[in-house]
Amino acid sequence: MKLSEIAALVNGSIKGDADLLITGVAGISNAAHGDITFLAGTKALKELKRSKASAVLVVRETEELEQAQVVVRNPQYAFAQLLEKFHPRIQSWNGTSKDAFVSENAVLDKDVTVYPFAFIGDGVRIGAGTVIYPGVFIGAGSSIGSNCTFYPNSTVREGITIGNNVILHAGAVIGADGFGYVFENGRHNKIPQVGGVIIEDDVEIGANTTIDRATTGNTVIGKGAKIDNLVQVGHNVRVGRHVILVAQTGIGGSSEIGDGVLIGGQVAVADHTKVEAGAMIGARAGLMGTVPKGIFSGAPAIPHRDWLKSCAVFAVLPELKKKVAELEEKLKRLSPDENEREK
Repeated sequence: MKLSEIAALVNGSIKGDADLLITGVAGISNAAHGDITFLAGTKALKELKRSKASAVLVVRETEELEQAQVVVRNPQYAFAQLLEKFHPRIQSWNGTSKDAFVSENAVLDKDVTVYPFAFIGDGVRIGAGTVIYPGVFIGAGSSIGSNCTFYPNSTVREGITIGNNVILHAGAVIGADGFGYVFENGRHNKIPQVGGVIIEDDVEIGANTTIDRATTGNTVIGKGAKIDNLVQVGHNVRVGRHVILVAQTGIGGSSEIGDGVLIGGQVAVADHTKVEAGAMIGARAGLMGTVPKGIFSGAPAIPHRDWLKSCAVFAVLPELKKKVAELEEKLKRLSPDENEREK
């Protein structure tokens, strides 16, 4: 593509040769001649000067660079657009394989692709343009929207509702039983999990992530939410729109995650917790109760600034302990002993 075509695609303006031919997209460190890269901030400017890239996406023009520049509002987003343009998804199969099981009562819209060894149960509905890879299981009565992609061995249990443009990565499980038991007569008795799961539009769910069905009602994942690999979402949880859940996070049952919340890796959210819209949670934090909008870290979570101060104190505790022991020893030497006090 010519640089002028790239600028038109990303809605940018050019500084340099508009006819420059761009043959690839790459990061700064591995870009070669003919590639375009991006500069999100000034930290990588020194590295970019040594880069072999022919052009760079920038937020503002800079005279320090020899490469041609495309000025855009968000260089990283423009970079993502170009990656998609230069590396389109390759669809090697079209139609429904004779080696897949598709119930006679299932309804598949036009342009649905079903690879071999997928299972589609009774009453399933699948929208146009959806791709079902090998080993996918879709249980009876589930509804799948348009332009979804379900990668190998992902599972959608019975009675699940999934919107449009949803991606399930390999091994994701949607609608397994919630973890509900009641102790009676000396044993744990299972509480039937008869609810469902609703996944709204534009959601992406990572590999080996599990989203449990509700006890009654629905577990809900809001529009545009992005969930990393190895995340556990418990029964009756409500995840808001455009939420980010990073790997190994666990969310206990009946919790509520507000719109736009960002939750780092390995965060533990106790059941019935409410995280208000816009909150940011640091990695390995522990949440319970109500968490207001703000930035929180630690377990149990406290405001991030307080957590940083606590970490600084924790680091010097051994030295403080040593000093306290020395002071105690000096006090013993300065104070009269018990026998002297009695006299």
